[in-house]
Amino acid sequence: MGSLVFLMGVLAFSPLALADFATRSIQDEHGTLTLHGTPQRVVVLEFSFVDALASVGVSPVGIADDKNSERVIASVRDIIQPWVSVGMRSQPSLEAIAELKPDLIIADAERHGSVYQDLSRIAPTLLLKSRGESYQENLAAALKVGVALNKETQMQARIAQHKALMADYKAKFSSAESIQFAVISAKGMWMHGPASYAGGVIKQLGLRSPIPEQTEQAYLPTSLEQLLKVNPDWLLLGSYSDHTVVDDWQENALFNMLTVAKKQQSVQVSPALWSLNRGMLAAEGIAKDLDGILN
Repeated sequence: MGSLVFLMGVLAFSPLALADFATRSIQDEHGTLTLHGTPQRVVVLEFSFVDALASVGVSPVGIADDKNSERVIASVRDIIQPWVSVGMRSQPSLEAIAELKPDLIIADAERHGSVYQDLSRIAPTLLLKSRGESYQENLAAALKVGVALNKETQMQARIAQHKALMADYKAKFSSAESIQFAVISAKGMWMHGPASYAGGVIKQLGLRSPIPEQTEQAYLPTSLEQLLKVNPDWLLLGSYSDHTVVDDWQENALFNMLTVAKKQQSVQVSPALWSLNRGMLAAEGIAKDLDGILN
């Protein structure tokens, strides 16, 4: 009988069991967040955090998905379970979040800093950089998400796998031509510079940006004249509307002076993949796109 009690005690305090009660502290954009145990009900307020959860096989119960589930890229949707929308990323519904009874909220420092206290009253809130983050900042944030989920080892392994896959893609590219991604709508064009997420992925793959590296602004409002000055060899366009400013520019004689017009090297890509999601799965999708376009 004594042996049985001892064995049960060993099992109860095995490393696997103790992990469920693990306490860890994470330095985020607000300060230090201390968490206990493994979160079971996670609400995320930016797409990059959904990607991070999916990367280690965790399904959020709620997502600020702009009330459009298809804004979450297919490779992420294929991994996670159905979720409840908690509204717009710019203004998520605190009531909808509270109704889900989360034990962890992951929020964007830029968008949600002003409601951090309100979120923290609902559940422990991890405040990380997402909007305007660089590729390297995204990987650092993903690791912090892994720690918050009590899956640091799994996230480290997934990041290592991601880096190896990106290195394999990089070895396929030999083009010296410059690559520029921009989002477009009826209101205008915004080029994503080297400091942007997409710009960082392009650089990671060994490809060249036509914008000077020292440009710190992630998203650059762009006129036709400014686009002509940058004059990329390839222009990858993520469109947010059926009719865009580029449709208007094509009526202008200046447009035909662009290298992309002369060589017919303007390509439509998914804005959800290239701009909205910003995560490892998204970066791998971008690399796959570029492999198809350039090779």
